[in-house]
Amino acid sequence: MDADFDILMSWFPTATDIARWGGPEFEFPFTGASFRRDCHWPDMASYSQRDSSGDLLAFGQFYNRDGHINLARIGVRPDVRGHGIGRQFVSRLMAAGYEELQLPAFSLYVYRDNQAALRCYRSLGFSVRPYPERDQLADVCYYMIRPAAGDTNANTNDNKKGERR
Repeated sequence: MDADFDILMSWFPTATDIARWGGPEFEFPFTGASFRRDCHWPDMASYSQRDSSGDLLAFGQFYNRDGHINLARIGVRPDVRGHGIGRQFVSRLMAAGYEELQLPAFSLYVYRDNQAALRCYRSLGFSVRPYPERDQLADVCYYMIRPAAGDTNANTNDNKKGERR
């Protein structure tokens, strides 16, 4: 996984990039140690997806937040964005999160101007909901939820397997 973190860190070359992916508390510039700390590695469930050559395509995490399976730090390798990999990966992340946590709904936060991510999440059944009252991101992010019951579209069959990190 150390090599994966080096690759993952390269996907976020600016303070804006890392804040949009990791949240406002994510340190920048980061070191390997601070990146792992801010990802809550290894305390948070982390998953990746690889291409047929074994190269990292996507990374994401989930955890129980307010009784929901909260999807977090979802990222797709920059050179393959816009080709449906994010949707496939999020579907698999949802399936893994449900299998592990068995909670009634999924939640996530997405920056309001991240139109590609918004399209992806909406296509998976997420909708914008009122914020938990204590949340500091309400001015810049949407809070999205979808029920866990039903199809997570996790059965997309290709040669790119999701794996627990």
